[in-house]
Amino acid sequence: MLKGEFQHNIDLKGRMIVPAKFRDELGENFVITKGLDNCLFVFPPSEWDKLNRQLSELSLSKGREIQRFFYGSMTECEVDKQGRILIPQNLREYAKLEKDITIVGLDRRAEIWNKTNWDIHNDRFIQNTDAVALQMEELGI
Repeated sequence: MLKGEFQHNIDLKGRMIVPAKFRDELGENFVITKGLDNCLFVFPPSEWDKLNRQLSELSLSKGREIQRFFYGSMTECEVDKQGRILIPQNLREYAKLEKDITIVGLDRRAEIWNKTNWDIHNDRFIQNTDAVALQMEELGI
């Protein structure tokens, strides 16, 4: 299970340290792709395989945009000896990753955020607990 929130930096070459707790769950190789809300999604191989099966079964007429979104930006990452990965320029630009980043574990995937964007997104959600309660009720939680 990927869980927790970690603050890290990304260097000028686009390298970032993967939290040690996440490396255990993700393994040495995993997938990063564009995510929703201008963050990046990080999938261990088993979870990427599940999403890949779903995406590949979409019809061309209905699935082409979502396939372009995920496949077009998908990259396989390998953790180096220092526990770092290289995030390609196109993904750094999409998520506006410049220096300070936040990595959030969400059970079967992680997300990589520009820290400022994460703080804004997270604060907006947290400060409206009525909306959180309503969404939980709608989901049956």
